[in-house]
Amino acid sequence: MTCLFEDRWLLPEGIEEVLPAEAGRLEQLRSDLLALFAGWGYRLVIPPFIEFLDSLLTGTGRDLDLQTFKLTDQISGKMLGVRADMTPQVARIDAYNLTSDTPARLCYLGTVLHTQADHLEKSRSPMQVGAELYGHAGYASDLEIVQLTLEMLAIVGLQNVHIDLGHVGIYRGLARQAGLTGQQEAALFDVLQRKAQAELAELLDRYQVTRELREMLLALAELNGDLGVLRDAGERLAGAGESVKSSICQLEKVAHALVCGFPSLPINFDLAELRGYHYQTGIVFAAFVPGYGREVARGGRYDDIGKVFGRARPATGFSADLKVLARLSSVAEEKAAAEAIFAPFEEDQELHEMIRALRAKGHTVIQELPGQNGGALEMGCGFQLKKQQMNWQVLRITRASAP
Repeated sequence: MTCLFEDRWLLPEGIEEVLPAEAGRLEQLRSDLLALFAGWGYRLVIPPFIEFLDSLLTGTGRDLDLQTFKLTDQISGKMLGVRADMTPQVARIDAYNLTSDTPARLCYLGTVLHTQADHLEKSRSPMQVGAELYGHAGYASDLEIVQLTLEMLAIVGLQNVHIDLGHVGIYRGLARQAGLTGQQEAALFDVLQRKAQAELAELLDRYQVTRELREMLLALAELNGDLGVLRDAGERLAGAGESVKSSICQLEKVAHALVCGFPSLPINFDLAELRGYHYQTGIVFAAFVPGYGREVARGGRYDDIGKVFGRARPATGFSADLKVLARLSSVAEEKAAAEAIFAPFEEDQELHEMIRALRAKGHTVIQELPGQNGGALEMGCGFQLKKQQMNWQVLRITRASAP
């Protein structure tokens, strides 16, 4: 009989439950971050956990096809998907449900589900938190999103954050100028991500790209480093079209504003880093901390994602995994269990009223159950309610005073 039950506690690989201590920590961070977003004017939306597949795999979602669990709706007969990313859902909300032409600031926080875990994080159920800004195409909205990301990481308590900045419009502009086909552009993109310069040069020769454009595309693999990279980019990409020059100008504006607002923030520029290239349209960024092998937050511009929902709007935003942020956080733990107050089980109206008053003030009061195993210390309480001189008082527990 034992063998029938011994494995029933197991969960699928990469799917984990959250136990009390971590759950309390996540809830505190959730509350703090939503308060931060609200203070910047970002309104909370709660998209559904499951919806029609063609909606989920629109725009940014198309890259998530392999990460999305799929099933058939028994009512409509259509394919459904369990969300693997909330960004396309929020884009649908802005495009279809919000009708104002003014900028819209939306935020979200919820669990997403992936078919596969990545090489670093073994979880397939991240808790995605993010913010999106719709309806503004200027560099100021890109800057606001980066600033909000940095404020979020500060609230979480991450130390020594540094930012990588890039702009997918630079490579897109050069590829168009060179007259590359979609297949050629994708092949060059793959090589650029690996910064394989010899292979890149070989491809450019095969595609018979002009000498000037060949040199500019080769330069992308070398244009990475500090703020001086943007000056070098202006010189080495001087023969590029206006769209490329405009992209460099946007990067410069955001960079200089970040230097003024966060003078100690390390910023790295990499013009060959094309995160989310297949759906991003402008500035892209990622935040890193020492000792963690991938970004802790990422974002960028993805204009016109709402077009398929009936309204194309400029859009920029960021997202992160709250579970990762909580694990890396250096802020103090949630209220320690030792601050809890242990109350005896007695039929005493004054005791009951005091317990209610303490709980109303935000204190944790754990009341004894008749015949229970363990007392105040075993329950992790640091204080107890004790009657002294006819009045109930909160007293710190010592080994000698523990009931």
